[in-house]
Amino acid sequence: MNEFTILAPCGMLGYGFPKASFLKGMEAGPDAIVVDAGSTDAGPHKLGAGTAIVSKQACKKDLELILTGGAAAKIPVIIGSAGGSGARVHVEWTRAIIMEILEEHNLRGLKLAIIWADIPPEMVESKLAEGKCEPLGSSVKPLTSERLKATNGIVAQMGHEPIIAALDAGADIILCGRAYDPSPFAAVAMRQGFDPALSYHLGKILECAALCADPGTTKDCMLGILREDSFLVKPLNEKRKCTAVSVAAHTFYEKDHPYLLHGPGFVLNLEHCTFQETGDGAVEVRGSRLEETPVYRIKLEGAMKVAYRTFGIAGVRDPLLIRQIEQVEELVKDQVREYYSEIPPDTYAIHFINYGLNGVMGNLEPHLAPSHELGVVYEVVAETQELASAVCSSVRSTFLHYGYEGRKSTAGNLAFPFAPSDVPFGAVYEFSVYHLMEVKDGRCLFPIDYEEVLP
Repeated sequence: MNEFTILAPCGMLGYGFPKASFLKGMEAGPDAIVVDAGSTDAGPHKLGAGTAIVSKQACKKDLELILTGGAAAKIPVIIGSAGGSGARVHVEWTRAIIMEILEEHNLRGLKLAIIWADIPPEMVESKLAEGKCEPLGSSVKPLTSERLKATNGIVAQMGHEPIIAALDAGADIILCGRAYDPSPFAAVAMRQGFDPALSYHLGKILECAALCADPGTTKDCMLGILREDSFLVKPLNEKRKCTAVSVAAHTFYEKDHPYLLHGPGFVLNLEHCTFQETGDGAVEVRGSRLEETPVYRIKLEGAMKVAYRTFGIAGVRDPLLIRQIEQVEELVKDQVREYYSEIPPDTYAIHFINYGLNGVMGNLEPHLAPSHELGVVYEVVAETQELASAVCSSVRSTFLHYGYEGRKSTAGNLAFPFAPSDVPFGAVYEFSVYHLMEVKDGRCLFPIDYEEVLP
């Protein structure tokens, strides 16, 4: 096979894509449809709470086109990191949607492979004791037995190996638990003998679909074409084109090193890559290299409940208050703590975020000239929802009527866009497991279940 073509419908299953772009991609005769469905970009909440990143309606809308298109063309459909976090609950949620679509469209005789990515906590504890599991970064808290027991499930990022195994078994639809984002794209090409480095580099780009185009978006389709010593990325919407700069820039996406990309069992080296515009809105990429690591490590993710949150949003327009907003907020905190002096101060925390001043970058903000109005988010994180709501109520009422220096009006300092103003958010999670764990190989921890759909 001289070329292998992959259709990436969108950068996240459920984000949506133009039907016209998808149909144009299908007209190109792709060999596979691959879509990423997961991310930790939004933090640990979805993994800890067992909820999906997108709605069922959005996920089904995308999957309906993808599954019917794949079945009609008799090409495999691969979904990575099902449901957003790839744990059992997310995989089962996505499977139910798939089965609903297949039944509604009477798509019979398809083989579904489910690759599970859930890791037993006792295995992690054993690997920790052996010194074969280490935190990924200095900000990760020590993984004690207590924190491990409090963790609401652990998943590992699979590489290409179990996905290739499912393809070898003749799967038409492959539903992956948590996967290293480029792996589903790389796997389907590597199985056909294409270069692993080019396959993974293409996967790194296609996982976000048209985000590498100009203008970039995750909500449009992209075609990837692998060749013997290069690959092409090509938009499927006439409003977009790829440039050498746009594709090279996306190669730097989500990496802590300019040209090294660590994956399960390998390091992708992109130092000597070239990006050549072909004149038709596509870009050809060469020079990717892949080196296997001496020890095979997989990334683990797990989340635990740590607190509850209540928050509110208010506007501030008084220039006198804006000039001293942070000082007033500290005084509000002091007054609330004094009022609740009987409550241990380590059982709750009060935070303010001032949009229009430094709400995005905080203390790193270089431009501290405030806007003429601020959007203030006040939140309380506490051991219980009841405590969070009680303290947040006091923060709001104290701030609303606080008599700051120079104030002329006593009618109130804050403008509330919503009623009720305080929103009980619910549980707050943090990553308790964010580690690299040594394993024998990339296949051993990812069991596969097969089922015939409507035989």
